[in-house]
Amino acid sequence: MIIIDQDVDDVVGKGIITKAKEMIEAEGGTVPTVDHWGRRRFAYQINHKSEGVYSVLEIVTQAPNLDEIDRFLRLADEVVRHKIYRLPDSEATKRGLLTPAS
Repeated sequence: MIIIDQDVDDVVGKGIITKAKEMIEAEGGTVPTVDHWGRRRFAYQINHKSEGVYSVLEIVTQAPNLDEIDRFLRLADEVVRHKIYRLPDSEATKRGLLTPAS
């Protein structure tokens, strides 16, 4: 999940998502879905902001490949917060992200 600053232009915000997707694909991973949730209100203020633009990316890659994308998102001024979750294998298989082991 990536939360972009509410004051950032839409083109710049989509550019951050595109750059993240390109970085994952360059490392041999895939991004099967990108779900844009749009502008949402925070439960509490973050950096004196009350809203952000949410996007959720489903990523299929090896764990060491996430280090570079994590660093990029931490350093990007436009990104308010980001979080990388690992789905349990059963859930990833159900969503079609993993093939079942034989």
